[in-house]
Amino acid sequence: MPWLRWLLVAAPVSWALAWLGAPPVAVFLASGIAVVPLAAEMGHATEALAARAGPAAGGLLNATFGNAAELIVAIAGLRAGLLELVKASLVGSILGNLLLILGLVFVAGGLRRPILTFNRTAAGMNGAMLLLAVVGLVIPALFVLAHPAAAPEVAVHLSEGVALVLGLTYAGSLVFSFITHRHLFHGEAPAGTASVAYSPAVAVAVLAAATVLTAVESEILVHATEAVVSRVGVSQLFLGLIAIPLIGNAAEHAVAVAVARRGQMDLALHVALGSSTQIALFVTPVLVAVGALSGRPVNLVFTSFEVVTLGLASLIVTIIGLDGESHWFEGVQLLAVYALIAIAVWFI
Repeated sequence: MPWLRWLLVAAPVSWALAWLGAPPVAVFLASGIAVVPLAAEMGHATEALAARAGPAAGGLLNATFGNAAELIVAIAGLRAGLLELVKASLVGSILGNLLLILGLVFVAGGLRRPILTFNRTAAGMNGAMLLLAVVGLVIPALFVLAHPAAAPEVAVHLSEGVALVLGLTYAGSLVFSFITHRHLFHGEAPAGTASVAYSPAVAVAVLAAATVLTAVESEILVHATEAVVSRVGVSQLFLGLIAIPLIGNAAEHAVAVAVARRGQMDLALHVALGSSTQIALFVTPVLVAVGALSGRPVNLVFTSFEVVTLGLASLIVTIIGLDGESHWFEGVQLLAVYALIAIAVWFI
């Protein structure tokens, strides 16, 4: 989507605002807007490389860099010591993909067709993998609830074990979806490759430049987040669950809605469900590993509110995908659930 590139002007604006000591909300908004086109450029460059690398390698590239922007923002938050914000952003990214993106997909596709059909087998596989990932993320919280007197180090070591299992599961999912059962997941051409004409050299350069700029913007965004929390009074939970995931996933929102309007429902669902499972199975283990290596241990003990909303959202989406059909009103229902969660988080 070429129009997204116009938003790149927000990057120098954010640098100027940060240098001039502008109000934190202005810096937060400018840096957040700048992340959106950078994430889109990273996606375009990855798609261009994937189109030339063959099915297996291309799938691995897409899977690895699909949520690079969210990972960079999360690492920046971890370095700043905002662990609760980082954990909330992980849950928020999953909720945003499951409820907001999928809801918009069903509404966008259903406006032109009374009944939306998609590959029930692929949706079921994605749903099962998502539920497995949610179980892994919930286990540390259940352990702490059952053993409140356990030392904090125990929760950290348990989280590291969970992250290892999730990472191995992710590796298995790559083999399953890109090699042994590729036909179940990739029946349609990837979104955006037809409109991206990057050569491999240009794609690598764009990917490298976008990654560096995203890291810079993430540092500014996280620094502004600290000020917004302390001065404005917005909670870390709201910023993590709602605001930051909206920024990181904006490009994916646009792609998913666009392909849904064209009737490519299998691809649209793959964007939404695949991104959710990737956050849980890839981004989370990498973040735990980065925390362990940098001396900032990450525990995956989420709040009861995060655990319940994550479980309910996963269950709702899995049920919707069982019959291989949907319509616009199911999209409205998903959006309503997301709105209810957002309202509740605002008052926490």
